[in-house]
Amino acid sequence: MPNTLCIFEDVHFKNLHPLVYFRPVYDLRCGILTLKEKIQFVYPQAEVVLHTRKYLENVLRLNNPGIDVNILADGTEGCLFINGSVIADNDLSDLIPLEGDNRIYMNGDKIIAVRLNKAGLDGFSIGEPFGIENFKEVEVEQVKTDFITYPWDLVSRNADQITADFKKLVDDSQEMLNGTIYDGVNLVSKGNIYIAKGAKIKPGVVIDAEEGPVYIGENVILFPNVVIEGPCFIGDGSKIKTGAKIYEGTSIGPVCKVGGEVEESIIHSYSNKQHDGFLGHAYLASWVNLGADTNNSDLKNNYGNVKVTINDEVIDSGSMFVGLTMGDHSKSGINTMFNTGTVVGVSSNVFGSGFPDKYIPSFSWGGCESVTTYRLDKCLEVAKRVMARRKIDLSPEEETVFKHVFNITSSERTKRDMPE
Repeated sequence: MPNTLCIFEDVHFKNLHPLVYFRPVYDLRCGILTLKEKIQFVYPQAEVVLHTRKYLENVLRLNNPGIDVNILADGTEGCLFINGSVIADNDLSDLIPLEGDNRIYMNGDKIIAVRLNKAGLDGFSIGEPFGIENFKEVEVEQVKTDFITYPWDLVSRNADQITADFKKLVDDSQEMLNGTIYDGVNLVSKGNIYIAKGAKIKPGVVIDAEEGPVYIGENVILFPNVVIEGPCFIGDGSKIKTGAKIYEGTSIGPVCKVGGEVEESIIHSYSNKQHDGFLGHAYLASWVNLGADTNNSDLKNNYGNVKVTINDEVIDSGSMFVGLTMGDHSKSGINTMFNTGTVVGVSSNVFGSGFPDKYIPSFSWGGCESVTTYRLDKCLEVAKRVMARRKIDLSPEEETVFKHVFNITSSERTKRDMPE
């Protein structure tokens, strides 16, 4: 049996709330690929096992058929555990080989990877998120490799990661311009543009890849007069609406509808921002919908560092540019305004005039005037209706996750006097 590669979550996963309530850390997107896909690309021959929090494991099995979750197969000869928060580059397998002696690889006090041989695996079980205490009497080696800690780390690295992923996925032997490209389309730096089969690029579209590559996935539609500046990624089946301006450093995952102005942002998948309005330095999770003329600020008027609330702790991001972070299944009403560094939890409905709070707990209903708890039964009803429009059913496993997350986030709402 070949050496096993286990992609794991460590004890710091909570720093990536609310984006990881419904997914493991390594299923977050940065660039074209998810963090998991980057790791798998570096170790293509490895037998992959996935580790996650207990309440997510059934959904993870559903979404990854044929891959073991939270279990090592009998007879495993050795395993390299890679932290799912690592941004893997092509040198990672040289820095941290799949095979070798037992070793812990650290970047400062961060566990990057652990390699254990068969003897080292005796008595070892995959349980809850890993900490250094899970690996005893193993030699430690310090390494330099990139990883994410907070949501804005994904956004700040996105432009460079689009470029790096483009080089992984596209080579000179491929046909670069596929699909249907209508008369009146302007392509700047054609050699830096990949358009997949089934894509439709309508008249008046400008794709400018002079400052970085542009990757257009299968069956994407770019409506007339769309402007895209690279580095940029548009995922399979997404639609970019007429007149949209998609600036550098933006990744739009599969099956999204996007209009207006978007800059240096990540839209994970199955989310809509169809109308005019500005989205900048933001991360939207899945099944998000932003109402018409929703805007977020990503720069303070005094040009100071943006502070963000994560798990009820105010964190100095160290950056002047941090926009909106919004969890899965959350929505905004028309003309909603979000301040710099606003965090909206999962399954919240935000609306009304003025700026809502910069931290909106999961399962919230309201805006700047008042916020109450968004009832779980109503949340599930809406989620099922929204997903059905994409011909996707909310599975029993996903419904169980919804209920669990509602319960574990109740303290956030209680602290803000929001009745359950």
